[in-house]
Parts: sequence; C-alpha cells; structure tokens
Amino acid sequence: MNWRGLVTIAVTCGMLLVGAPGGAAPPADIRDRLEAAPGLTVIGERPTEPGFRLFDLTFTQPSDHHHPEAGNFQQRLTLLHRDIERPTVLYTTGYELPGKVTRTEPTQLVDGNQVNLEHRFFTPSRPVPADWSDLDMWQAATDQHRVISALRGIYRQEWLTTGASKGGMTAVYHRRFYPGDVAGTVAYVAPNDVDNDRDRYDEFLAGVGTDPACRDALSAVQREALTRRGEMLAKFQAHAEANRLTFGRIIGDIDRGLEMVVLDAPFAFWQYRGQQDCAKIPATTASTDEIYAFFDETVKFSFYTDQGIEPYMPYYYQAGTQLGWPDVSERPLAGLLHHRGLSEPRNLVPRDIPMQFKPGAIRQVDAWVRHEGAKLMFVNGERDPWSAEPFELGPGSTDSYSYLVPGGNHGAKIAGLPDRQRTEAEAAVRRWADVAPPSRLRTSLDADPLTHRPI
Repeated sequence: MNWRGLVTIAVTCGMLLVGAPGGAAPPADIRDRLEAAPGLTVIGERPTEPGFRLFDLTFTQPSDHHHPEAGNFQQRLTLLHRDIERPTVLYTTGYELPGKVTRTEPTQLVDGNQVNLEHRFFTPSRPVPADWSDLDMWQAATDQHRVISALRGIYRQEWLTTGASKGGMTAVYHRRFYPGDVAGTVAYVAPNDVDNDRDRYDEFLAGVGTDPACRDALSAVQREALTRRGEMLAKFQAHAEANRLTFGRIIGDIDRGLEMVVLDAPFAFWQYRGQQDCAKIPATTASTDEIYAFFDETVKFSFYTDQGIEPYMPYYYQAGTQLGWPDVSERPLAGLLHHRGLSEPRNLVPRDIPMQFKPGAIRQVDAWVRHEGAKLMFVNGERDPWSAEPFELGPGSTDSYSYLVPGGNHGAKIAGLPDRQRTEAEAAVRRWADVAPPSRLRTSLDADPLTHRPI
C-alpha cells in the first residue's frame, strides 16, 4: 500500500474511533450527535418539511490530502435528516452548494437521508491561500471519503452516491479511488471525455432532434446575430452597464463575450431546452430585440462576463487540467468570427493560475468503469449533447446499468425511462440500499429544477 493510502486510513480510523466519552450511549438528539462528530461543525438548522430536519454544516478538510499537516479549509455541506435507520445518499454537486435543498431521485426512491456536498475550490469551500494544484479528482474524492467516514458512525445503514452532470462525474471519480465506500452510485448525464482530441459533439449536434429545419434555424440565427454585431453589442453593453458586469479580468472584452454566447447557443439549446422549443427560434427577419432575447434565454448573456464565469472557474480549471472539454466546430460561422478557440478552458481561467492538461487521468477512470466498476448506474438524455460521450460499461462491469431517456435533455431522470427500464432501475437502487419499496412520499422537497451551468 502506498503512503497516500496509509494517510487516508490513519485519518479515517481516527474518525471512527472517536465516540461517546467513556463508552457512554450516543446522544439521542441528532443535532447532539452531529456536534460530537470529529471534524464536523453544525452551523445551524433550518425549518423544513415535517418528518425531516435540515442542517447546515462544515467539515474540516486538509487543503492537500498528500500533506494534511500543511493547513485546512472548511467544506460546506447540508444534511437532510430523515431517520438514522434509513439509508443515506451523498449528493456530490460538483459545483457550489445549492441554496435550496431538494431530495434527489435516489433519496426519494429509498426514503433516505441526504448529504449535499460542495466541491472543493467552489467558494467558500476554498483553501486560503489557494494552491490550484490541489484541485484534482483524487483530492475531491478523498474529501468525499472523509465525509462519509465521519458520518457513517451516525448513519450506519447503506450509503449511495449520486450527482448530475459534473456532480455525476465527481461521484464516479470517488468510486474509482474508494470503491468500497458506498453500496452504489447513480450518475446522471455525466460526460466522459476519454480522448479530448476526438470529440463526438459535432456529429451529435448535426443529427440531434427530429427536424433538420430546427437545426438549420439555430445555425441561421447564429449567423444573423453576428451579422448584427453592432446592434447586439449595444444591447449587451447596456445590460452590462446596468448590472455592473465587466469583461477585462477573465473574458477579455465584450466582443469575445458576444461570440461566446452565440457559439454556445446550439449546445445550450439542446442541453436545456429541446425539440418542443424549436418554434421559438427567431427567424432571420425577426427584430434584434427578439434575437437578443432568444440568446439570453438560451445561454444568458450575463454568463459570459467576468462575474458570470468567476464562480465556475474551478470547473474550467479541472476541465483544462484533467477532465477535458467539448470542442465544437466553428466552421458554420466561418467569416463572421473575430476570435478563435474562445471556449477552451485556458481562456476562461486567469492567466496567473498555471494550467497543464494531463490526458491520462480520465482514461484511468474509464478503464476502471469498464473492467472493475460495480453497482454503477448511468442515466443519460437522448437529446443532451453531453450524452454524446457517455461512460460505457465493459466486460468487467458488474451489477451495473446504462440507460438513455427517450427525448431527454440534461435533466434526464429514471422517471423518464420506459416502464420496464424504470422498474429495473428503481429496483436496483433499492436493492443496493437494502430497502423494500417504501410508500412514495411526496413533499415540496422533491422539486428539482434544471439549473444553467457549464455542464
């Protein structure tokens, strides 16, 4: 065993050996038990639905798990407590912690507890000072491992992990490094860019949907927007000034921001909207106000500003160092662009943060999924561009499943599967969690709106 594993075991064992003083019975109230857990701090408790308790927490993490003595930071998490005798689902956001806590689909299926974990380096879960080389798959996986180890002393029933998009990727990476931590993983719409130089996204976008006229209309309105560059820039500038948005620190200038919005439109349209919105694509004869409004609804102009990109810098850093990124052809807009390669992660992270891409990292995860992965479930959307390069099961994958939701976009869920597949998937999740099908509990916590994010 290498020294990295020995450090992790030492830390984990320290957590598990800390119990009630003198072997006394643990406190009866869940808050008292949380406050007694090593490394965990209860920030507060929020009102929520009857039958649940909702806690805001932080957990002390080493800034660098290779050198735990070198400093630490506080990682944010929330706990939606149901019952210590129920399973627990760890939801890896992959990004910042959502302000509104909702139950994920696996949590609903097992009627369990749910931990939402903010990814390291998304503020405020960022070491100070920040050494960006400490942001990688293994470091984040070890964060999750330590949180699960600390809470398992309270929640002793089976654990599952889940996440959507980058959160789904993060959940799989955790299993790659700590395969025995949980009983199963459900990863939604999680891309797997094994070879960053061989993308399938252009091919996917060229055939997505049921109507070629829809794709043609998207391409035409992109060209029209750039043909009206002056008018579009004027509206963008007015919006930026009204909202105190800038471009100089990360984006470069407003002209680059406009091109990023226009370039992103087909990908974002199929990611968040879809076939049902084809009729809402403006004609090339539409007013500039209508065209601007379409791009704003589909992509959001405010995203491609310094203030829009800054919260997602950790994602772009990871994409540019380990995860890879989609390279969508600029050929359809040839002759109308002033800039090239704008969507490459290096152009979306300040230059004073060093970045070097390591292509082998994702290949190792992919190989593990195909040859050693167990109790994994991948749920993708038929019309979601990110599903163009999915995780794929292989000859060594055991008790694992891969599903494609018909007509689904980046919000694809098990509930959208055909009846036979849905029944199979739900049964697998409950079997992993070692629970019988509970009575379906409907609450306001089950709302799960689709959120605009890079992935």
